[in-house]
Amino acid sequence: MDKRLAAVIESLNIEFKDRIIPDSRFYMEVDIGKRADLLGFSEIGSRYRAVQAIIPLKQPVRGMKVRIDGRTFVNYAQYASGVVVPGYIARDAGLPYQSFNPGDSMILNFH
Repeated sequence: MDKRLAAVIESLNIEFKDRIIPDSRFYMEVDIGKRADLLGFSEIGSRYRAVQAIIPLKQPVRGMKVRIDGRTFVNYAQYASGVVVPGYIARDAGLPYQSFNPGDSMILNFH
Protein backbone atom coordinates (compact mmCIF):
# COMPACT_ATOMS: atom_id res chain seq x y z
CA MET A 1 0.00 0.00 0.00
CA ASP A 2 1.38 3.37 -1.04
CA LYS A 3 -0.02 6.01 1.31
CA ARG A 4 1.07 8.83 -0.99
CA LEU A 5 -0.79 7.37 -3.95
CA ALA A 6 -3.81 6.80 -1.69
CA ALA A 7 -3.63 10.50 -0.72
CA VAL A 8 -3.66 11.46 -4.41
CA ILE A 9 -6.79 9.34 -4.98
CA GLU A 10 -8.43 10.81 -1.89
CA SER A 11 -7.71 14.33 -3.17
CA LEU A 12 -9.64 13.48 -6.34
CA ASN A 13 -12.52 12.11 -4.25
CA ILE A 14 -12.68 15.37 -2.31
CA GLU A 15 -12.26 17.77 -5.24
CA PHE A 16 -14.82 16.15 -7.53
CA LYS A 17 -17.32 14.70 -5.02
CA ASP A 18 -20.13 17.07 -6.06
CA ARG A 19 -19.61 16.43 -9.80
CA ILE A 20 -19.43 12.61 -9.79
CA ILE A 21 -22.12 10.08 -10.56
CA PRO A 22 -20.54 6.61 -10.63
CA ASP A 23 -22.47 5.13 -13.57
CA SER A 24 -22.28 8.11 -15.95
CA ARG A 25 -21.15 7.69 -19.53
CA PHE A 26 -19.72 11.25 -19.51
CA TYR A 27 -16.29 11.58 -17.97
CA MET A 28 -13.17 13.70 -17.74
CA GLU A 29 -9.59 12.66 -17.14
CA VAL A 30 -7.16 13.86 -14.49
CA ASP A 31 -3.43 13.10 -14.71
CA ILE A 32 -2.45 11.19 -11.55
CA GLY A 33 1.24 12.12 -11.89
CA LYS A 34 0.52 15.84 -12.16
CA ARG A 35 -1.85 15.63 -9.20
CA ALA A 36 0.88 13.89 -7.17
CA ASP A 37 3.32 16.68 -8.06
CA LEU A 38 0.79 19.29 -6.88
CA LEU A 39 0.55 17.47 -3.56
CA GLY A 40 4.35 17.42 -3.21
CA PHE A 41 4.86 13.74 -4.08
CA SER A 42 7.34 14.24 -6.92
CA GLU A 43 8.70 10.67 -6.75
CA ILE A 44 5.33 9.10 -7.49
CA GLY A 45 4.49 12.03 -9.76
CA SER A 46 7.18 10.95 -12.20
CA ARG A 47 6.21 7.27 -11.88
CA TYR A 48 2.52 7.89 -12.71
CA ARG A 49 2.87 10.77 -15.19
CA ALA A 50 0.33 10.50 -18.04
CA VAL A 51 -1.71 7.88 -16.14
CA GLN A 52 -5.29 9.10 -16.13
CA ALA A 53 -7.92 8.85 -13.42
CA ILE A 54 -11.47 8.87 -14.77
CA ILE A 55 -14.04 11.19 -13.19
CA PRO A 56 -17.60 10.11 -14.18
CA LEU A 57 -19.59 13.35 -14.50
CA LYS A 58 -23.16 14.09 -13.44
CA GLN A 59 -23.49 16.18 -16.57
CA PRO A 60 -21.30 17.01 -19.57
CA VAL A 61 -18.99 20.01 -19.40
CA ARG A 62 -18.46 22.64 -22.08
CA GLY A 63 -15.85 21.90 -24.64
CA MET A 64 -14.89 19.18 -27.04
CA LYS A 65 -16.25 15.67 -26.55
CA VAL A 66 -15.03 12.35 -27.98
CA ARG A 67 -16.86 9.00 -27.96
CA ILE A 68 -14.68 6.20 -26.56
CA ASP A 69 -15.37 2.47 -26.76
CA GLY A 70 -16.18 1.19 -23.25
CA ARG A 71 -13.90 -1.79 -23.80
CA THR A 72 -11.00 0.66 -23.43
CA PHE A 73 -11.53 0.45 -19.67
CA VAL A 74 -10.94 -3.28 -19.19
CA ASN A 75 -9.10 -3.95 -15.90
CA TYR A 76 -10.07 -0.57 -14.42
CA ALA A 77 -11.18 -0.19 -10.81
CA GLN A 78 -13.80 2.10 -9.28
CA TYR A 79 -13.83 3.48 -5.75
CA ALA A 80 -17.00 4.03 -3.73
CA SER A 81 -16.68 7.75 -4.52
CA GLY A 82 -17.03 6.96 -8.24
CA VAL A 83 -13.43 7.80 -9.22
CA VAL A 84 -12.01 5.23 -11.65
CA VAL A 85 -8.35 4.29 -12.09
CA PRO A 86 -6.40 1.59 -13.92
CA GLY A 87 -6.39 -1.64 -11.90
CA TYR A 88 -2.68 -1.54 -11.13
CA ILE A 89 -3.08 1.94 -9.62
CA ALA A 90 -5.88 0.66 -7.37
CA ARG A 91 -3.72 -2.25 -6.24
CA ASP A 92 -0.74 0.06 -5.58
CA ALA A 93 -2.88 2.51 -3.58
CA GLY A 94 -4.33 -0.25 -1.41
CA LEU A 95 -7.76 1.38 -1.03
CA PRO A 96 -10.92 -0.76 -1.31
CA TYR A 97 -12.36 -0.83 -4.84
CA GLN A 98 -14.55 -2.82 -7.18
CA SER A 99 -14.26 -3.63 -10.88
CA PHE A 100 -15.36 -0.79 -13.15
CA ASN A 101 -18.27 -1.59 -15.47
CA PRO A 102 -18.24 1.09 -18.20
CA GLY A 103 -21.02 1.67 -20.69
CA ASP A 104 -20.73 0.34 -24.24
CA SER A 105 -19.57 3.79 -25.26
CA MET A 106 -18.25 6.54 -23.02
CA ILE A 107 -17.94 10.24 -23.79
CA LEU A 108 -14.68 11.97 -22.86
CA ASN A 109 -15.20 15.64 -21.98
CA PHE A 110 -12.18 17.89 -22.42
CA HIS A 111 -12.13 20.72 -19.91
